[in-house]
Amino acid sequence: MPLTSPTPSARTASRGGIRLAVIDMAGTTVTDAGAVENAFVQALRHMDVPEGSAAHARMMDHVRATMGESKISVFRHLFGEPDDADRANDIFERAYAELVAAGHCKPIPGAQETIEALRVSGIAVVLNTGFSPGTRDSLLASLGWLDLADEVLSPADAGRGRPYPDMVLTAVLRTQTPSVHDTVVVGDTPYDIEAGLRAGAGLVVAVLTGAHTEPELRAAGAHYVIESVRRLPEVLQGS
Repeated sequence: MPLTSPTPSARTASRGGIRLAVIDMAGTTVTDAGAVENAFVQALRHMDVPEGSAAHARMMDHVRATMGESKISVFRHLFGEPDDADRANDIFERAYAELVAAGHCKPIPGAQETIEALRVSGIAVVLNTGFSPGTRDSLLASLGWLDLADEVLSPADAGRGRPYPDMVLTAVLRTQTPSVHDTVVVGDTPYDIEAGLRAGAGLVVAVLTGAHTEPELRAAGAHYVIESVRRLPEVLQGS
């Protein structure tokens, strides 16, 4: 699949070029064989929302529409009551951790090599996710990625999760990147794209290794849509 052309709204990095890549995890650098949805289903079941019910269908539609958002934020929307949301989130995290331990999560082909190549070229890499820090670190440990990136961020580390810009801006601060315009944000969901745009990133790149289509990602405002994160260096060379 050739690189797609940039949208008319694509910005250019400042004269220093791209110095920071803020890259999503699940769906962008990690494939989980449906583990996220599976864990949500288990959480809903334990919250007395059985599969096949109208409530279950409605809640799973919201889950799919908000992929990339902080998981606790999703449960707060679904259940309203803070105690119920916290309980559902705890069940989700335990279920996802079990799926990770069972080997359901694997690197997207070429993702590790791309991250390593970016860092060798002088571009800092920050991985970010909607998972809690504990779930995130378990996933990284299972992949052998605890030292792969310069930083890893969850909503709890930054203030708010996607689609807010907090994690991108926190990545800029932590890596002492001169400007948000020197930053590329990469993700597989409209929320990833929105967070990058809200932060003012110089480039916002969508990948097709998640659940969303190219028209959906272009409609969200992605400057580029590419087959996989492994094509990111080509985008940066041509930007």
